[in-house]
Amino acid sequence: MEDKLQIVRRVAARAAGYLRRLATFPSFALTAMRTTPPERLLIAPQDIRTSDSTIASEIYSGYFALAGKAINLHGRSPFEVEAPSPSWERALNGFGWLRHLRAADTALARANARALVDDFLTLAEKPSAMPAWEPRVVVRRTLSFLSQSPIILESADRKFYRRFMRALTRTQLFLERQIAAGLVRGEERLFAAIGLAELGLCMQNDGSFQRRGTRFLADELVRQILPDGGHVSRNPDVLIRLLLDLLPLRQTYAARGVAPPPQLLNAIDRILPMLRMLRHGDGTLALFNGMGVTEPDILATVLAYDDPRAKAMVNAPHSGYQRVEAGASLLIVDVGRPPPPEFSTSAHAGCLSFEFSVGPQRLVVNCGAPDANRGAARRAARATAAHSTLVVDDTSSCRFASGRGLEKWFGDEILSGPRQVGVERQNQPTKTRLLLAHDGYDMRFGLIHERRLTLGDDGMRLEGKDRLRAVSPKAENSVPYALRFHIHPSVRLQTALEGRAVLLDFPDDSRWVFTAQDRRVEIEESAFFAATDSPRPCEQIVVHCRTDENAQVAWAFQRMEKNQEKEETAADEHPEKEAADREKV
Repeated sequence: MEDKLQIVRRVAARAAGYLRRLATFPSFALTAMRTTPPERLLIAPQDIRTSDSTIASEIYSGYFALAGKAINLHGRSPFEVEAPSPSWERALNGFGWLRHLRAADTALARANARALVDDFLTLAEKPSAMPAWEPRVVVRRTLSFLSQSPIILESADRKFYRRFMRALTRTQLFLERQIAAGLVRGEERLFAAIGLAELGLCMQNDGSFQRRGTRFLADELVRQILPDGGHVSRNPDVLIRLLLDLLPLRQTYAARGVAPPPQLLNAIDRILPMLRMLRHGDGTLALFNGMGVTEPDILATVLAYDDPRAKAMVNAPHSGYQRVEAGASLLIVDVGRPPPPEFSTSAHAGCLSFEFSVGPQRLVVNCGAPDANRGAARRAARATAAHSTLVVDDTSSCRFASGRGLEKWFGDEILSGPRQVGVERQNQPTKTRLLLAHDGYDMRFGLIHERRLTLGDDGMRLEGKDRLRAVSPKAENSVPYALRFHIHPSVRLQTALEGRAVLLDFPDDSRWVFTAQDRRVEIEESAFFAATDSPRPCEQIVVHCRTDENAQVAWAFQRMEKNQEKEETAADEHPEKEAADREKV
């Protein structure tokens, strides 16, 4: 009943917001016509994203490859063709691709950049409901126009310069009105604050706009950046995208001789250690709550601003992550509650899931987040079953608005999930142990999921125990549950000991073994969405159980020495030795 009342209240609030939005566009257009744009830009911020000058030639040839889709314009303007996908259209209208034209550093590339911006100002610059005027796209376009203004405005006549300045003024007014009407939500409010602050620094004005943008930026940083450096959405990808904009903004304040807000400096100093905490030995980030492909060049760019000698954090209590390092092994665990609703559109139902890597090699992973073009896969990847944790009756520990007829009001938000997550870390002389619990299955099944993870100080053995503890009469019903461990595509799996163990072979020929308290272990198909080229098939280890048979399962991943590998092979060939070999494992 409580959940239903919450949903009704939230629907009413969204309806009011929709009415405000209807009133925003007409008044915005009238105000924009009466506003006198500033005369010129004073500074162009740096764009620290990596660029590729060869892409400039492709763009000049009319070939636009954006957001995983490519299209040949055949001599037409990209703003006239039918977009192959909404994400392609957002990337086009965000103008992030201008940096590739600037990297070419030729007169042809500069002329092409100015011509394409002119096409936009002519064909798509007026506000409408299309993707070009979604607030997040407007922010990205504004930041791109500012950072790439040298190639856009070089050799431009006065008429074009004035049109360009009017376009920046129009986006300023648009963003301010959208924010005032409550129509910019979640992390997009912080990105909008970055855009407005940068506009205030770059455009010639009396200083009042710059001060207003700085205040708004400071407020949003306090609201969204947690004390341990995580973002309130709990999405590692948001941290990377924020640093790509916050670092140049800090430089822009310095270049203008304006003191940056302390909140900006503090946020950068906190975010960088948080990224280190979530980073595996192969340089990629852990796949939690919306994180997909790690672009190594971008991550290396932002981490270049960090102290390379600093150690990674091991405990992020506000963001809800734990990190355990031992020997060459690394364990990263999600121990957080779902984010607030407006920040939960990319969050996953992966409470108490973990990832485990050995040196530069990933072993246990989560499926990760597919790109925006794979809507159905994105929904499946958010489910608990797509994570390395316990799943009750193939049901997620969070309830999503999508698939429940509530998308119109809540989009992809999480409606409910674990409210209490217990975390106890025990640092012992020979091992580190995490005692964890969450109540995401309490309301529906009357069960609490408890998980114990123990990593030895040599990193050679990861032990776990999962238990479902009954807390209400609902738990009297027998329900199935499964332990799932998704395995990285580079690792080869084979069953051993007549299905009671799984051998895991790394690319470097090292071998690990998985066992689960003498239970039968199955290998099932899975998918890995964080591969740099495209989603890749992989496998998962699954232990199926029922609560009426046994409500807890002990399991372990153990590195095998060479003599153990030989004995394991012999056991498969000679079943009569199975009991002795199982004891050794």
